[in-house]
Amino acid sequence: MTDLRDHTTLRLGGPAREWVRAATEAELVAAVADADAAGTPVLLLAGGSNLVVADAGFDGRVVQVATTGVTADTDTCDVDALAQCGGVVLTVAAGEDWDALVGHAVAQGWAGVEALSGIPGAVGSTPIQNVGAYGQDVSQTISRVRTWDRVDRTQRTFAAADCGFGYRHSRFKAEPGRYVVLEVTFQLRQGELSEPIGYAELARTLGVQQGERAALAAVRDAVLALRGGKGMVLDPADRDTWSAGSFFTNPVLAPEQAAALPADAPRWEQPDGTVKSSAAWLIEHAGFTKGYTSAAAGERVRLSTKHTLALTNRGGATTEELLILAREVRDGVRERFGITLVNEPVTVGCSL
Repeated sequence: MTDLRDHTTLRLGGPAREWVRAATEAELVAAVADADAAGTPVLLLAGGSNLVVADAGFDGRVVQVATTGVTADTDTCDVDALAQCGGVVLTVAAGEDWDALVGHAVAQGWAGVEALSGIPGAVGSTPIQNVGAYGQDVSQTISRVRTWDRVDRTQRTFAAADCGFGYRHSRFKAEPGRYVVLEVTFQLRQGELSEPIGYAELARTLGVQQGERAALAAVRDAVLALRGGKGMVLDPADRDTWSAGSFFTNPVLAPEQAAALPADAPRWEQPDGTVKSSAAWLIEHAGFTKGYTSAAAGERVRLSTKHTLALTNRGGATTEELLILAREVRDGVRERFGITLVNEPVTVGCSL
């Protein structure tokens, strides 16, 4: 049996009943379709960076998405994004490594994903969560997503407008398990400068004003440095990176909820009238400091010593120990502020 702890960035999770590695699109579709026909549960896994898997493992078929292929078209315009003419249409297989793709784009002078440097995982997972960081998210550059529809048993391609993108959300997340992402097409801009810097911390690091641009390579280097300082760049020697990244999403609040927060709580007004706040700020001000653990959770799990938003495996931990700590943090924030934080990683065979 294959232990899933060997294939997740948290290094947690029990065995898979079946393990299939899909190196081609045909193998990927067949592995899923055959399991569906047999009534066997399916778990798709690529980078394993956004999964919390139960200690009991997964009683079904785990399909490792290992498809490869990157095609760049610099000669044509996407008909749905004419403003991007003169850019590049980049079509990428679901199994390609995300950060390697970002590094390639920066090296080629393709702007639009540079602030997403250092995020672990595979390309196919990015539209599901609408992955984002430092003022960018993939919905800003995705033009279409091609999928295998497990319900209708056919391929379906979704234009960006049909993907239901929202904050860490998409139609693929709203209908979990229905769609297998096969490839993602991005529309990037050619040039030496980044997209406008929209995140204050990144702008300060680069020495520019918010809304200004900077050299693509400088933005990537700055983001990697910022993420590294928070334990958000994978490093086998650094237990602070044995995590699923940000464990909780930033809460999106009704105006009256936001108004009830302390005056110094972060608030970012959203176009729809809601207000986003900082999960990390709420955690810290509920009394959970960097490196925190409890007697109930034990010493093998802690909040990162670099960033309170990451829950980490210090070595030899169990999934249940991690969940005990996660529940304690979630409940502590709710008791202090009346806000229930929502986990960002997907739980498999377990829950908060």
